[in-house]
Amino acid sequence: MRLLTAARLGPADLARLGVAGLRSRPLRAVLAALGIAIGIAAMTAVVGVSASSRAELHRTLDRLGTNLLTVGPGTKLFADEPAELPVEAPAMVGRIGPVTSVSATGRVDARVYRTDRIPAPQNGSIAVVASYLDLPATVGATVADGVWLNAATARYPAVVLGATAAARLGAVTGQPVWLGDLWFTVVGVLAPVPLAPELDSSALVGWDTAAGYLGFDGHPTTIYTRAAESSVEAVAAVLANTANPESPTEVQVSRPSDALVAGRAADDAFTGLLLGLGAVALLVGGVGVANTMVISVLERRGEIGLRRALGATRGQIRAQFLAESLLLCALGGVGGVLLGIGVTTAYAMAQGWPAVVPAWASLGAVGATLVIGAVAGLYPAVRAARLAPTSALAH
Repeated sequence: MRLLTAARLGPADLARLGVAGLRSRPLRAVLAALGIAIGIAAMTAVVGVSASSRAELHRTLDRLGTNLLTVGPGTKLFADEPAELPVEAPAMVGRIGPVTSVSATGRVDARVYRTDRIPAPQNGSIAVVASYLDLPATVGATVADGVWLNAATARYPAVVLGATAAARLGAVTGQPVWLGDLWFTVVGVLAPVPLAPELDSSALVGWDTAAGYLGFDGHPTTIYTRAAESSVEAVAAVLANTANPESPTEVQVSRPSDALVAGRAADDAFTGLLLGLGAVALLVGGVGVANTMVISVLERRGEIGLRRALGATRGQIRAQFLAESLLLCALGGVGGVLLGIGVTTAYAMAQGWPAVVPAWASLGAVGATLVIGAVAGLYPAVRAARLAPTSALAH
């Protein structure tokens, strides 16, 4: 006598059974998949926005260069008063072999106002600085309106305002401003300078103008230096001794691009927090899927008993409900990834950034949903497989 064996279910058969089970209760399936989709979308969007922001940072640094070094006065060793850079410091720094360009600014003891009627204390924290003519080329600054100082305007009462200074003064190109007891004409307004943000809140005048009209003593307060990319560290090591050979310990050397990278590290920490929130949302979605599958088992006892009576094995029942759980989570995962990509693209376009969603994030999100689907559907599947055919049919 030949024993009858249950027919084996292939992947296609399991997929059809899973789809049929989900279609029997579409609203519940959609709501459960939506919980998964929200968690996946949150995680994908967080990673995508962070990657897009990082790509914009790299693009900015590539455009502005990471070979900018700044030299400024520190403090005197046995006094609290600030040190002073020699007048010849920019010229001495320019003699360093790998240095490609040098420019400088010097703080001027003067204040700038929109009119001569404003009380002296109300200066809006705008610094007045003398500037070399080649400053924009060295620090990567651009003029948003008007022109930069030239050989002619640098000797007369002309001023270029930083972006923040222009906004505080409410000044535009061609307008006079009251600077150091004189009327200066605004000849230009700078765009924001990422690698030298101190210039944004400054009023810049020519070096000769500052000396002739404002009593500037000629001592630079900041020296901006560009060096060959391969020699940045070597140049940084000798800048202090070169700028002030008599007191190199009273010189501070910094690399502005490092500040941008440090800011990005803080953003990465914030990204980690948001990823944690996305993971919590994903966990909540997984609990929703498990709840949906448990209720499905309870409501479909008759179907389970009939299938067992017709010869279905416990393994086949277990595989059927596990397939439904995996399909439910896969739908939520794919939908969440697409939603996250859409959110990332929209946000990046609004910010003017390149839209970047790492492939590992998309694939990892889908993989995470499948793992959650397997875990969430395991208990309901095992419970369904343990139902006795007689008790299930009686129910």
